[in-house]
Amino acid sequence: MTDDGTGLLTIGALARATGLTVRTIRYWSDEGALPPVARSEGGYRLYDTASVARLELIRTLRELGLGLADVRRVLAGETTVARVAAAHVVALDAQIRSLKVTRAVLSTVAKRGSDAEEMTVVNKLARLSAAERRRILEEFVDEVFHGLDTADPVIRDRLRNTAADLPEEPTPEQVDAWLELAEMLQDPGFRAEMRKVAEFNAADHGHTTPAGASLWFSRRLVQLGASARERGIAPDSPEAAEVLRELLGDADPATVLQRLRSHATDRVARYRELMAVVNGSGPQAAYREEFAWVVAALEVRAGG
Repeated sequence: MTDDGTGLLTIGALARATGLTVRTIRYWSDEGALPPVARSEGGYRLYDTASVARLELIRTLRELGLGLADVRRVLAGETTVARVAAAHVVALDAQIRSLKVTRAVLSTVAKRGSDAEEMTVVNKLARLSAAERRRILEEFVDEVFHGLDTADPVIRDRLRNTAADLPEEPTPEQVDAWLELAEMLQDPGFRAEMRKVAEFNAADHGHTTPAGASLWFSRRLVQLGASARERGIAPDSPEAAEVLRELLGDADPATVLQRLRSHATDRVARYRELMAVVNGSGPQAAYREEFAWVVAALEVRAGG
């Protein structure tokens, strides 16, 4: 405080009163957020008690991440704190999404021990737009089902529409899953593996077969396999034979086994797990154990 009886504060006194540094207050003052109310005879800046309240507001807005341009607009009455806060929430949401992607990229790079080249590829995959993710998926589905006119259209559409639906605000786990899934979708070896699955589906699903029959069978398989596991039924037990009869009807177990083995490989199972994680269902929605139980039960009946 000055000793001239005005009750005004020097910048040093203002710093002591607020706990801020002189350098910070001077910078905010230079930027027009905290203009001095007067000058001393020596030309030093002077502030009043209202400046203390104004300075506290500036500090709060800055701690919340607002830029000085927005701070000045609030102080000048050009906008309200509520409007600036709402706009800042939108900006923060975008920043948080970007940080989640950054974290996932760094986590993946650290786990893999990636070099600079692989890190660049991983970062590019993680930051693809929704349209770019969809393009990768559509290319994958088109190659897998090319020329297979009798394949179940519901299965084809399900693959096309669900695998790349990364949410607007993905978790780090979902971004990690998308990175692995994107690499699988572009891997020629995995595409060939999924092509085999599609060919089996086309062979089983004739032109007169109702659309969605393959999906119904898969759901029924999961339901019965889960029930058998919960009841402790062993795949080689007489009770397992009853479960298979309920699932297969008159179908040949050896033929069904051949089809299901193409669905129950580690990579296909991992693919289902990754899709489930990306779509927020969790890896348990891949039903790896249920498929494995049915395959094991069929192997017993089909002679291995």
